[in-house]
Amino acid sequence: MRRWFLTLLTCFAITAVSEPLPSTVIKALQQAEIPQSAVGIYVRILGSTKPEIAHRAEQAMNPASVMKLVTTYAALELLGPAYTWKTDVYATGLSGDAVSGNLYLQGHGDPALTLEDFWLMLRALRQRGVRLIKGDLVLDQRYFDVPKTDPNGFDNKGYRAYNTNPEATLISFKAVSARFIPSPDGSSLKVVLDPDLPQIKLQSQVSAKAGPCPNDWRDGISKDVQNDARSATIVLRGNFATDCGEKSLQFNLLSNVEFIAALFRSLWTEMGGTWLGSIKDGQSPEGERPLLSWESKPLAEVIRDTNKWSNNLMARTILLTLGAERVGAPGSATKGERAIKSWLSQKNLEIPELVIENGAGLSRQERISAKSLGDLLVDAGTSPVMPELMSSLPVAGVDGTMKKRLKNNEITGKAHIKTGTLEGVKTIAGYVLSKAGKRLAVVFLVNHANAADADVAQDALLQWVYQKY
Repeated sequence: MRRWFLTLLTCFAITAVSEPLPSTVIKALQQAEIPQSAVGIYVRILGSTKPEIAHRAEQAMNPASVMKLVTTYAALELLGPAYTWKTDVYATGLSGDAVSGNLYLQGHGDPALTLEDFWLMLRALRQRGVRLIKGDLVLDQRYFDVPKTDPNGFDNKGYRAYNTNPEATLISFKAVSARFIPSPDGSSLKVVLDPDLPQIKLQSQVSAKAGPCPNDWRDGISKDVQNDARSATIVLRGNFATDCGEKSLQFNLLSNVEFIAALFRSLWTEMGGTWLGSIKDGQSPEGERPLLSWESKPLAEVIRDTNKWSNNLMARTILLTLGAERVGAPGSATKGERAIKSWLSQKNLEIPELVIENGAGLSRQERISAKSLGDLLVDAGTSPVMPELMSSLPVAGVDGTMKKRLKNNEITGKAHIKTGTLEGVKTIAGYVLSKAGKRLAVVFLVNHANAADADVAQDALLQWVYQKY
């Protein structure tokens, strides 16, 4: 009874000291036909003990990609901004320039092992004198425990790059790109596959079209994708405005082992190497030193890519890494959630409604309230990793997922905002530096069928905060 009474008093206090919703926000919500009951808003000045606005702030809601703030802030504090991932290469039966046995890749979850990095890794292997590999390429994936899931399970668009499942050894996000390259005079268009793998066929029926680039150039391109674990065909149709310049579409098409095998064979052959075997999963040799150890870029740079462009695969991998490093390998989403909740408890941040499924927000199960997310942002304001976290967020009107929002506006460049979007979900969370020089944490969560139209109301709140404080 006493606990219920204290909770009631707390809720009353939050309501009592809070300002009403700004009229511009109310009007925008009405125009979008989004009821205020579908919205959670929390605004608080850093250093203050009370919020400026708390509207349905304690209601657990689907946060979409703003959940990445929880994952990346936890990673920065628990792992450190300089944390790096390693990919180790082992060889059995190395003599002269030949490996008579197998070549092993043991990944530890590098979420940013790009095509260019893999090329450099193989180049370093060639510089060690390796040319002929007679055995198999063996992938050691033991560092993560990730259940095999249907890539179509979330939204029946398994070929979309954001649906790629994390792996301990993953290269270039397991993605291939269809690159649209207009001629210098804009009269013609070339569409190429990168990397160009023999298992994937690209048929382009896209025509070059003169004129300005639309807000979303993808709207003019239709995609017909047929794929299985071993092969794929992409048929593209439509028109491409050449004023858009060079663009690309990413696809997740092959299984991880097929993708790595095809990429490895292509690059190794280009480098003058020969590979006679096939690929398989397995375990690297125990007790031996690696022939080569490749180190990733630091976590601070990885979370910049994660948050600026809302990279789901990176965020999911970071959660798995937290599980492996803080609870014990193999890393899993459950262990990652346990590590984050333990960290929150140590910081005396009670978030009982928190549900973490994958740490990326690409989920229908994940939950957090506007207040909890806002309090977390306020806490981050006094953390030693605050500069790294803030610099990872999209800047309004400047870059990342906020590049086209609040552009050429008085608030342009003054707000660092993480965005989130799912069907029926539209969210923002981050920081605003007000006109008077105060920094505020701002959270605006929308869970409603019309959520796609909520950006006007969210932008109105950001502008109001900038002017008001």
